[in-house]
Amino acid sequence: MRRETGARFGRSRPLLAALGLAGLLVWGAAAAERVKDLAYVAGVRANQLVGYGLVVGLDGTGDQTSQAPFTIQSLMGMLARFGVKVPPNVNPQLKNVAAVAVHAELPPFARPGQRIDVTVSAIGNAKSLRGGTLLMTPLKGADGRVYAIAQGNLVVGGLAASGADGSKITVNVPSAGRIPGGATVERTVPTPFASGDHLLLSLHAPDFTTAARLAQAINAAVGPGTAQPVDAGAVRVAAPRDPAQRVAFVSMLENLEVQPGEAPARVIVNSRTGTVVIGRHVRVLPAAVSHGSLTVTISERPQVSQPPPLSGGGTAVVARTDVEVREEGRRMFLFRAGTTLDEIVRAVNEVGAAPSDLVAILEALKQAGALRAELIVI
Repeated sequence: MRRETGARFGRSRPLLAALGLAGLLVWGAAAAERVKDLAYVAGVRANQLVGYGLVVGLDGTGDQTSQAPFTIQSLMGMLARFGVKVPPNVNPQLKNVAAVAVHAELPPFARPGQRIDVTVSAIGNAKSLRGGTLLMTPLKGADGRVYAIAQGNLVVGGLAASGADGSKITVNVPSAGRIPGGATVERTVPTPFASGDHLLLSLHAPDFTTAARLAQAINAAVGPGTAQPVDAGAVRVAAPRDPAQRVAFVSMLENLEVQPGEAPARVIVNSRTGTVVIGRHVRVLPAAVSHGSLTVTISERPQVSQPPPLSGGGTAVVARTDVEVREEGRRMFLFRAGTTLDEIVRAVNEVGAAPSDLVAILEALKQAGALRAELIVI
């Protein structure tokens, strides 16, 4: 009987044999993009809202009140506001009610009466929110003011079922759901869009080259001096004061096309999944790399021990273990000056290295100062 119980490092397989296994992606050359995809108007953004409420109408899948007393407290407080008084010595055991957290995103320029989607998540030990209804829940912003009111029937994508013997099955997450258009906006969040003589375009990815090209494109389309880059992340643009003209002006700006600056030389390694992303500007200085593969093999070969006749002994099975350590060769290759991404991949593929081998090689090159790129491990 032969089995391998040791560790095997650096298994030989092509690095780019399959995209799912290697996880190696290459950034291509930058192409022209719209301004609306590169930047946004500073101050025009969404705001987060959150609230606490109750979901009722569940089919016995709500909170176990003995383990979630805050659900009973919330329900009794709600009943008291409607004039229903529960005796102090009564502890209702409800299975159709669940305490939930409700959150939503208030988009910019949202007006009172507009409806937004909300997400509802169980706080206690409710098994499922399927079939439940969220009661009126105020949604507050970071300043503590109420900006929307949520209420409605939940749409739950998950499913949970259990039997009397304890067996159960769960599909997706039944303890969270959504209410499309489930909240009504009650208050408007002011924005600085219509104030001042200028707009500030903030880049999603700060880059000096992109900021300079963005200002040049605006000046070429509108007129010299209209836009000035502030720094790597923002461009200041003179804009009309009239709100209608300003809307038309921004509409024209966001449809301009600008070629963004190329990404810096960078290597990103995901240590959990083995994914490696290498930018096309990565270069390597002259270096010789040797990367070996160590295989430990433990073989069990039991033998039968037969005693001599009339010796009084018995037949027995004696264990015999063979341990073998083998290191594979042909693991040295040379990186010449100015080696490009294609040459790096080709060299690693020639020795049959795996993605984990490439990570080790890149880390060694970075320590030796031969990798001309930023190495990021996430």
